[in-house]
Amino acid sequence: MDIPIRRIEVRPADLRRLEAHADQVVFVDGVLHRNGRAEPVRFGYRGNRTRQAPKKSFEIRRRGGTLHLNAEYDDPTMLRNALSFWFFRQIGVPSPWTQHCRLIMNEQDLGVYLEIEGVDATFFRRRRLGCRSLFYAVNHDADFSLVTGARAILKASLFDGYERVIGSREDQKRFERFIFDLNTLRDEGLRRHVAERIDTPLYLRWLAGAVCTGNADGLTQNYAVYESTHDGRYRFVPWDYEGTWGRNCFGQLCPMDTVGAFGENVLTTKVLGLPDARRAYRQLIRHLASTVFTEEYLVSVVRDWMRRIGPAVLADDTRRHAADGWAREFTVIYEYIRERRQFLLKAMDEDEGRSGMG
Repeated sequence: MDIPIRRIEVRPADLRRLEAHADQVVFVDGVLHRNGRAEPVRFGYRGNRTRQAPKKSFEIRRRGGTLHLNAEYDDPTMLRNALSFWFFRQIGVPSPWTQHCRLIMNEQDLGVYLEIEGVDATFFRRRRLGCRSLFYAVNHDADFSLVTGARAILKASLFDGYERVIGSREDQKRFERFIFDLNTLRDEGLRRHVAERIDTPLYLRWLAGAVCTGNADGLTQNYAVYESTHDGRYRFVPWDYEGTWGRNCFGQLCPMDTVGAFGENVLTTKVLGLPDARRAYRQLIRHLASTVFTEEYLVSVVRDWMRRIGPAVLADDTRRHAADGWAREFTVIYEYIRERRQFLLKAMDEDEGRSGMG
């Protein structure tokens, strides 16, 4: 099956400007041809480490919402992000829609890309979710702690690690206060704080998604947190899940247990320190391990996806990975799911045993 084509037209001088400032946030004018329509856009390179890769990723700002065209340069399958976001939707967590496509810029075929829906105001409007404020977690300081680095130096600002996308300075201060109280309240005060400020059931599903897929960065960066207009609680949306399903963000094979069964970051520690939440998390993991996080459920999805995008990916000579390793990636993902599922079930049993003794 052919994959859709996206075309971008840009002045050569503007393209040279982007290339000359690849390590900076620069946007230029262009025209995007998509789904039979042409529209004016602003676009530029996106990412951090990927800005230096031979095949760049792009951010496209348009009236209909932000799009990201990810090169997925370090993922041999080019499907780990897409599979992860699909998995999150299966477990009830809002996540970006994706579409594999071919990108042609000024008549030059740049190969296969993954188009990813941006998490912005349009994202929430489409889902009829009220969003009062939105923050991106952009580096590892977004761990909800008061300190930074190996020497545990007090952060200059409790907003370190975040970028404000929607909302006011007051919204940001309220989020900083949430982090401060999270670290300083104890016992009943902490329990009340978590209940009032976090949508705990949704947080547990988001946590379970990061834990099941094995995203080592997913809990300390690469997520979006928004404040609901409905009840003022914070909710979480996954972002950048290329380093998953048995490979890290550099595309290297990694141990199945790289991410602990109970995740990491201060908020997770505080939430799972509450007996009712911890019990609910164990029940959730066991439920997922008997339904959607199983070899039987996921293997057919992975196989179908690889069959659909395989011809285009294997014909793409802009990729980092050799075509002869494509089929082996099915085994990598399959073995990861099988081993990870067993690991998580064992961890839940052991934790329940310790809780019972306590």
